[in-house]
Amino acid sequence: MKCDNKGVFEKQNVFGMGEANTTYAKYFIGESFLNPLTDPQSDLFAANVTFEPGCRNNWHIHHSTKGGGQLLLCTAGEGWYQEEGKSAVGLKAGSVVMIPPNVKHWHGAKKDSWFSHIAIEVLGENCDNEWYEPVTDEEYNKL
Repeated sequence: MKCDNKGVFEKQNVFGMGEANTTYAKYFIGESFLNPLTDPQSDLFAANVTFEPGCRNNWHIHHSTKGGGQLLLCTAGEGWYQEEGKSAVGLKAGSVVMIPPNVKHWHGAKKDSWFSHIAIEVLGENCDNEWYEPVTDEEYNKL
């Protein structure tokens, strides 16, 4: 369900917004928030990522030589996911996205809705994230 009201959204966002995502802010257009759900140093890292309306991350790839990728469990609001060369897919609470390793993609909120997903880094070998160019306003506004 779309939600442009921050107070209402925070009640729907059961895993909490956490803190401003300053560490990765350079890879986002707009403001995002990060609430780690597991120890970042553990083998399996999961975090609730919240995007303000219109916020999205840059194109990026979760590299891996074996296994790897990322799992998104959408929990509140509405957003987008897009793989390079494919149409964007709308996301809402309950949507599940399995992002294969070595696939260029981006994800974020719709223009008129806050959005949260739990991001789980899939275990693999030689895993590394590579960040690319931002999703332009022209690309994004076509959605």
